[in-house]
Amino acid sequence: MNLTESEFRTQSDTALNRLNRSLGSVAEEHDAEVMFQNGVLTVETDEPHPGKIVVSPNAPVRQIWISALSRSFKLDWSGTAFVYTTGESLDTLLGRLIGEQLGIGPILL
Repeated sequence: MNLTESEFRTQSDTALNRLNRSLGSVAEEHDAEVMFQNGVLTVETDEPHPGKIVVSPNAPVRQIWISALSRSFKLDWSGTAFVYTTGESLDTLLGRLIGEQLGIGPILL
């Protein structure tokens, strides 16, 4: 489904704001740092695997991009959610990636 730039910004802002709120408990429980600045969500971990996960909207192509674990993931709007090519939603994919970064199972977001 094609979104206008305005629709994309609304949907991506809503998704990233929701994730930022959900990640508060993850940050406390797993000693991770969650930052949400200028529309970009960043999750940094020190133990057991130091690293950074960056989630950012890319308005020109109407995708949300995730950079994590030395890879990039580009999610498209399905009409109801941002989805990766595997069928994973933004929440599911990010929960899996954070879990991998922390050396635990997927985190439910």
